[in-house]
Amino acid sequence: MKLRFLMLIIFLTIVASPVSPQQAPEPLTKDQLSNLVKAGMETPDLVKLIHEHGISFELTDDYVQALRNTGAQDSVFQALRTARSKPLTQEQVLQLVAGHVPSGRATMLVEQHGIDFQPDEEYLKTLRLVGGDDALIAALREASKAVRAEMAVETSPGAEVYLDGALQGNASPQGELRMTTEPGAHSLKVSLQGKKGFEQKVTLPAAQATKIEARLEDIGPLAGPAKESSKDGLKYVSIPPGTFMMGCSPGDSECYGNENPPHRVTITKGFQIGQTPVTVGAYKRFVGATKRHMPDAPVFNNGWTHDLMPMVNVNWDDAHAYCGWVGGRLPTEAEWEYAARGGSTEARYGNLDKVAWYNKNSGHQPHEVAQKPANGLGLFDVLGNVEEWVSDWYEGAYYRNSPSQDPSGPASGKYHILRGVSWVTSSISSRVSFRFVVGREHKGEDDGLRCGCDAVNP
Repeated sequence: MKLRFLMLIIFLTIVASPVSPQQAPEPLTKDQLSNLVKAGMETPDLVKLIHEHGISFELTDDYVQALRNTGAQDSVFQALRTARSKPLTQEQVLQLVAGHVPSGRATMLVEQHGIDFQPDEEYLKTLRLVGGDDALIAALREASKAVRAEMAVETSPGAEVYLDGALQGNASPQGELRMTTEPGAHSLKVSLQGKKGFEQKVTLPAAQATKIEARLEDIGPLAGPAKESSKDGLKYVSIPPGTFMMGCSPGDSECYGNENPPHRVTITKGFQIGQTPVTVGAYKRFVGATKRHMPDAPVFNNGWTHDLMPMVNVNWDDAHAYCGWVGGRLPTEAEWEYAARGGSTEARYGNLDKVAWYNKNSGHQPHEVAQKPANGLGLFDVLGNVEEWVSDWYEGAYYRNSPSQDPSGPASGKYHILRGVSWVTSSISSRVSFRFVVGREHKGEDDGLRCGCDAVNP
């Protein structure tokens, strides 16, 4: 009976005054908790009291053992390990002072519980107006030093994470970095070699965790300035080395079997490629220099009068001879696709109607080169207008065992490949990974060429 009476007295001492918005609950002391356990308070009630009030002391091994000896259950220790004095909000502090709580009492509560905000000068001015004194202001400033904001940055594994210009560390293999800092406005920057940097202004609330998703996109190859060839008068763009995914583009549901599987390819050496398909005017130079003959002219360019139209009606051997004359070669299929993508992983490097002449917008004929926007490397007409010969032989299973570096196609074969689609191609096939397989003798009114070069200037 005496123990029950003692427990009641202790309990009433702790909770006699109901907790209101103006008063934060008093944290439990060591003696109060020990006495409650000794008095036989039911464990669920004790756990609830710990969660509501928190504790005002550090939980040491010696105290845990002493508490066990008095009969405390495991759930009590679990509650104690997670118990904290709840920090005061700016509203609670203001209400304490406005509610005529003695200044010393308000200061003590701030020191015991801490705060979950950063008091700015405007807030402190308001606090003084309602009765806050210098001791309380000093306590708030001191408590604000302990207020932290948490941030988790999700990004590419290994990425460097900067906050306000200072390196915080590298993202884990799972692509995450956690940090704590002052609440308020910050500048976040994330970078990784080979990726586009991420920058964002963030405002971090006090005593809370904020998650930032910082996606880093691949950097496309950066082309060098286009240089004009003294042989054919066309411009050639310098393409740097790089790595890309060749074949069916991510999310492309229209791919044909020979566009699969997608596979990573590295182009280890820079090269040059024509900024446009070879024009009729350029091909005329070739014919005049080599004493060859122009092929039959198509109806849409009768007599080959339009020099800025793309050259057509050429077979693989014609294209091969032309590129050799200009001082270059036909590009490999991998080089062509790497350059044609222009750093994009999409099936098309832009809206199809905007970037390509195809069967729905061509008016049933090709058009002068460079009338549509270029891709990310400054190349025109790599989608639409005319298909373009590449150097490779074709073999249906080649993508499954293609070398990862500088693939040049099978050693021999029966067929060659045209890339880039044309003015007669449907929208379904008008994709950068599409491959058209034909014999080397094939000629068509939508078949053209674009040359590649190893030399600095063809």
